[in-house]
Amino acid sequence: MRIKLFQVDAFATELFTGNPAAVMPMESYPSDDVLQSIAAENNLAETAFLVPQGEDFQIRWFTPGPEVPLCGHATLASAAVVMERLHPNRTEVTFYSASGPLKVTRRGKGYVLNFPSRPSELTAAPEGLAEALGVCPTEVYVNAFNYMAVIESPETLRQLTPNMEAVAKLDRLGVIVTARGEGEYDFMSRYFAPAKGIPEDPVTGAAHCMLAPYWAKVLGKTSFRAFQASARGGEVFCRLIGDRVELQGSCVFYLEGEVMV
Repeated sequence: MRIKLFQVDAFATELFTGNPAAVMPMESYPSDDVLQSIAAENNLAETAFLVPQGEDFQIRWFTPGPEVPLCGHATLASAAVVMERLHPNRTEVTFYSASGPLKVTRRGKGYVLNFPSRPSELTAAPEGLAEALGVCPTEVYVNAFNYMAVIESPETLRQLTPNMEAVAKLDRLGVIVTARGEGEYDFMSRYFAPAKGIPEDPVTGAAHCMLAPYWAKVLGKTSFRAFQASARGGEVFCRLIGDRVELQGSCVFYLEGEVMV
């Protein structure tokens, strides 16, 4: 079986920045074991698998470890594949996912994702979190998916070198660390998810679904220019609209080919 493969740098305006994702359109899904093996072989933070559903597509996302219920950068990359390669005249697409319908609209040279927000609650820091991160958060928030550690200094955020083995032992699959922004940015973040096989994710759309509601309360605004301060780095433009979050970014194609399974 031959399957098209596109590797795309998402939330990027130039190659080798943002977050790389594999996008693989297919006629129907093979077994979950095959999908997981392909994602592990691709060895990227996410591989998105697309199957036609009417005029739109079903989408599933796999890390090198587990399947996940939501992924921003691989959805952004999938939208670029649909609207720049598969159907170049289209200006919007809906992806049907485990997190519901996700509409993506082309805007200028980029795309706007419409995602569910992921509000969080203030919580006591779980045992081992500060030691795992190497910094003591001023506050910790939690939802069903991630912990979010708030720290005071953008410079400290940039310099974090977490103990990934300790992070992986926490009772959430990922940890967002965030601080107020510097320069033109409203806030900054990093995301660590070694339990998913992703020690540090370069730019994480789904994390911003948790970040946007938090920073809306703190800053008293609903539109943000954010920066994820990984080694690759990437900008995310966010807008909180009720219980939804719009995430805007651009993509750059890196690789186009086929795999044989």
